Amino acid sequence: MEQHIDYLLMHYGYFGIIIALIGGIIGLPIPDEVLLTYVGYNVFQGKMAFLSSLVCAFIGAVGGISLSYLIGYKFGLPLLLKFGPKLHITEAKINRTRRLFEKFGPPLLLVGYFIPGIRHLAAYMAAINRYPLKKFIVYAYSGALLWTFTFITLGKKLGQDWILVERYLSKYSIYIILLALILFGVFYVYWRRKGMVGKV
Repeated sequence: MEQHIDYLLMHYGYFGIIIALIGGIIGLPIPDEVLLTYVGYNVFQGKMAFLSSLVCAFIGAVGGISLSYLIGYKFGLPLLLKFGPKLHITEAKINRTRRLFEKFGPPLLLVGYFIPGIRHLAAYMAAINRYPLKKFIVYAYSGALLWTFTFITLGKKLGQDWILVERYLSKYSIYIILLALILFGVFYVYWRRKGMVGKV
């Protein structure tokens, strides 16, 4: 996997980050977190600039999530059910994401990047539920910035040990998902209480 990512960055540079993340968020089998962490490792080595990498990663994440929203808005759930399995997006994943979105709403767009499977589907669910574009942008784009910054910085800080991220993501993915859900739950409770206070 490292060789493929290295080839991508070597031949396409910063533009390769944008293309890879757009494809990965739409649903192509691209290990987004590994890509971002490796970009951070390249920053550590001095091969890439941190700010340029972050900007390109943000553009790619925003491009992918926006395109997912557009596809969901234009074609709805039938298209996702028809072509999703070809991208390893099963009906079970779709239903799980739909239930989460119905329960928690737009904050799922913010933290969904950190939950494997949810990242690819949250925007589709937002569009299918006709969530307003302006509010979608606020949550989805904020999440994109947080997600890209986290993993690029992680790769930069880990340096030679950046590969540990891939190992831990594979070995402890279920715990990562649970942690993300817990953090999401805490954020959701805070968001609801803040909203209720504002109404008083």
